[in-house]
Amino acid sequence: MVKMNFDTAAKYSGIEPGLLEVIKACNSLLRVNFPLHRDNGTTEVIRGYRAQHSHHRLPCKGGIRFSDEVDLQEVEALASLMTYKCAIVDVPYGGAKGGIAIDPKKYSKHELEMITRRYTMELKKYGFIGPGVDVPAPDVGTGAREMSWIKDTYTMLYGMDDVSASACVTGKPLSQGGIQGRTEATGLGLYYATRDFLNDAEFCKQIGITTGVAGKTVIVQGFGNVGSYAAKYFHEHGAKVVGVVEYNGAVWNSNGLDVEALTSHKAKAGTLLGFSGAQRELPGDKAMSLIEEKCDILVPAALEKQINKHNAGRIQAKIITEGANGPTTPKAEEILNAKGAVVLPDMLINAGGVTVSYFEWLKNLQHVRFGRMTRKWEERSKMVVLDQMNILGAKISEKDKKLMMHGPSERDIVYSGLEDTMATAVNETLTTMRVYNVQPRIGAFINALKKIENCYKDAGLTLG
Repeated sequence: MVKMNFDTAAKYSGIEPGLLEVIKACNSLLRVNFPLHRDNGTTEVIRGYRAQHSHHRLPCKGGIRFSDEVDLQEVEALASLMTYKCAIVDVPYGGAKGGIAIDPKKYSKHELEMITRRYTMELKKYGFIGPGVDVPAPDVGTGAREMSWIKDTYTMLYGMDDVSASACVTGKPLSQGGIQGRTEATGLGLYYATRDFLNDAEFCKQIGITTGVAGKTVIVQGFGNVGSYAAKYFHEHGAKVVGVVEYNGAVWNSNGLDVEALTSHKAKAGTLLGFSGAQRELPGDKAMSLIEEKCDILVPAALEKQINKHNAGRIQAKIITEGANGPTTPKAEEILNAKGAVVLPDMLINAGGVTVSYFEWLKNLQHVRFGRMTRKWEERSKMVVLDQMNILGAKISEKDKKLMMHGPSERDIVYSGLEDTMATAVNETLTTMRVYNVQPRIGAFINALKKIENCYKDAGLTLG
């Protein structure tokens, strides 16, 4: 799928074929096998992988997933997607991806910790982790807990003489050098980018939809970290989240679901089913059919290839905004485009995660949280302005005064940087779409290829 889209974009890029092959090739691949002594006394062989797709910028960057579907081809494809994603949003990394072929639900916390720590040692042994080499992050089946184990293992074994050792991984808990705003970053970035597309009058006119997020109907497929936060921000800004789909059930309300209440219900019940605010619910074997209901925006935020040639013809959404990696196959996108629907591509839409990971990496290298040295100075400066406004007789409410006096917290700065990053990438994509008369995915891909080309041309390809 990634190579098919690459080849389509390459035709518009004007990049010479030899350099295109350099950009496309995966630079380094690692496959390791190591033993796990399980809690029940048995021994099992664990398979782990890491792919570094591109070294045009360093360090490499990409998540680590724990899934029994992981294989070498998958991590190689996802690593290449990371290269293009980072280029689109001007995050100075090469793409990477890693994975361990296990179902984490079948292992105890102790077993998962042993697997994660041993995997970290294997990565270091072969040069696939380090603050200036390769910086992993969470992905499917992993989270802040696993990243904390990676950081601790790396720091204790290899980082005693490296003041920047904690920057070996991102997505960590705050106590381990994490950053405010990382948890919601992908879902929030998805909202920002979708909003910016919808605020473009020409884009909306082409697909026959009114501008703005308010009043739009939304269906979210996948209610994990990305999908739940995407639903939250759409709901908070006036959209109606009418449907939510999970692997074990789906719920619907034509008047809009209470996203906060639904999130609480799922946390307690482990399922969407039984939610009191639903007009209709579907069991697991029928849940996916809900993505075919009429809506303005469909957010596939689960796994790859969820929208394919078999169901694309029944999708009624006008905009498909991809929260997951590769949820729409090329054939499905072709079918959707022929119907007048548009797909906002994963490589742009879900880049909020790597953007805020970049901010966390910078924080770790600087050894100071954002805003620590300037927040109070800014508050005092604003107080002077407010005093002058009072002298001039300006009438300002107490609520507005508090807002104006507030110096930016780390979360405020992260949100600001994320919003600016997504807005710039959306504007660049819209411009390229119009220049070449292409769909958003190809527009974003063209931008990525041209940025990587410039990097290679300015630096040179080899030392020889």
